[in-house]
Amino acid sequence: MPKKRMIYALLCSALLVCSSTACNYEQRVQDSDYDYGSRQAGDPKMLGSRMYGTTTSNPHQHDNAFFEYSNTLSKKVTNLNGVAAANVMLTDKNAYVGIVLDWTAVGTRGAGGNREQLNGGKPEDAYNTSRVSPLEDNRLLVKPYQSYFSVNDHNELSPELKQTIATRIRELAPMVQEVHISANMDFVNQLNDYAVESWGGRSLTPHVDAFNTLVKYQFIGGQEMPKPITSKKIP
Repeated sequence: MPKKRMIYALLCSALLVCSSTACNYEQRVQDSDYDYGSRQAGDPKMLGSRMYGTTTSNPHQHDNAFFEYSNTLSKKVTNLNGVAAANVMLTDKNAYVGIVLDWTAVGTRGAGGNREQLNGGKPEDAYNTSRVSPLEDNRLLVKPYQSYFSVNDHNELSPELKQTIATRIRELAPMVQEVHISANMDFVNQLNDYAVESWGGRSLTPHVDAFNTLVKYQFIGGQEMPKPITSKKIP
């Protein structure tokens, strides 16, 4: 009997060690940028004040005097798990981030968030394909089908994902007043248009008014959506 009790005690200890290891592993994953959906207490991604979205009371917050593409910040956000690609624009007030998702992390969409892509079936079954002309299609960063993923409403993105992105932005751009993030298909493709202009050495100054119209439409319910730069080049 003593020998059996000793064996039982050793087995119990081994099980406790294994259980503890599993719990520690699960905790590490939940605390990392592989998991934006667990919402557990004490997640280091959510400690401190909210870093994204509207944080000031200025009614003219989106009246930007200029904007520029940031290659450094775009790479910083793209390197996060769950993000396939990102374009970051800096202004005299804010940072605006357009992201494309790749599902390499869980919980990137908030509860009820719907992706816009159909990556299977026929192209004509996809979301809003009628908006995309054959001439424009190959210029787009994200498409309605056979593409990385977008989410129509920025409010449907995980708060943990947005907080993680905003924290990365503020680490390198501490003077930014607000950080606004969206995975909306139109917004992402418009920011990509501006990034392409910047890569080509062309000034973004002529596009400031259109840019302000875009961000107001996306983040504060503006009524007008500017035309993409690419559509203006296509006869």
